[in-house]
Amino acid sequence: MSDRVELHVKGRVLVGPEEVRDELWVVGGRITYRRPAGADTAPTVTGWALPGLVDAHCHVGLDAHGPVDDATSERQARFDRDAGTLLIRDAGSPSDTRWIDDREDLPKIIRAGRHIARTRRYIRNYAHEIEPDDLVAYVAREARRGDGWVKLVGDWIDREVGDLTACWPRGAVEAAIAEAHRLGARVTAHCFAEDSLRDLVEAGIDCVEHATGLTEDTIPLFAERGVAIVPTLVNIATFPALADGGEAKFPAWSAHMRRLHARRHDTVRSAYDAGIPVFVGTDAGGSLPHGLVAAEVAELVTAGLPPLAALSATTWGARAWLGRPGLDEGAPADLVVYEEDPRADVRVLAAPLRIVLRGRVVG
Repeated sequence: MSDRVELHVKGRVLVGPEEVRDELWVVGGRITYRRPAGADTAPTVTGWALPGLVDAHCHVGLDAHGPVDDATSERQARFDRDAGTLLIRDAGSPSDTRWIDDREDLPKIIRAGRHIARTRRYIRNYAHEIEPDDLVAYVAREARRGDGWVKLVGDWIDREVGDLTACWPRGAVEAAIAEAHRLGARVTAHCFAEDSLRDLVEAGIDCVEHATGLTEDTIPLFAERGVAIVPTLVNIATFPALADGGEAKFPAWSAHMRRLHARRHDTVRSAYDAGIPVFVGTDAGGSLPHGLVAAEVAELVTAGLPPLAALSATTWGARAWLGRPGLDEGAPADLVVYEEDPRADVRVLAAPLRIVLRGRVVG
């Protein structure tokens, strides 16, 4: 590894919610706070530095119709990178994106493998569509293929009922989650509605995506068990349009989606106030474009999270939750620099001044 000083970042380095330093250096692609030899000749960036942002619900390799080619996956990853997202938890994709790991200019991805859904109970071409008897086997398969996560589809519209219903019997999810944990993987699930949540949490799930169905009955259970949520509020904003499209065929479902949307901000604030861990995710890559991480942080603030908590949900807290370093001594130099203090106004995140990925200025 080269000992050449590649970059000097000075101004305010936001190492943690309450730890601020005046400068850091990048040597051999890694962070140091010890002034190195040759520091005076290093290129300098001045501003407010944060750890590379995290999008904890993102789909590289997926669009509205299913898997995409490598060129499209690369464009998706670049959009995220250019928005300051340098770490992605890919919450389900049918595409093989392992080749991205060899690219020094693209974000790191933590994969959950392919979605696992009930037969005819999810978006076509996205998921393994199976029945409960096969759930444990498919969870084991995706646990081995992923990077420590597995993604279930916990609820979806049941066409016979005409509304959202839970996809899996309690016993099936208990066995499947236990198998994932045995293999060292955590489990998350797509959940819009109320009915699936208690069974999933009591079965030992680690996280729930969207979580619009949280109520005063289930919020204490999530808090007690430490189950995280990734609200994807920029995606929940699409619920009214979805409801309008399904009104004629599924009026009960449409009305349900509108109710979930109407209370979305109150739901997230109640979850945060109860102590439920909340993290930033955009749900980019299905019908939504990539690069929306700043908009999602702003939505969390609109929901009532303190700005520092919303920042942590995409920086320090999110990285700790995913087991990845931030602006630590010796850590890979993945950081974003802004002209103004993002703690004072999270909208600053929409305009990165410089993006540094593994020690290289890439934007």
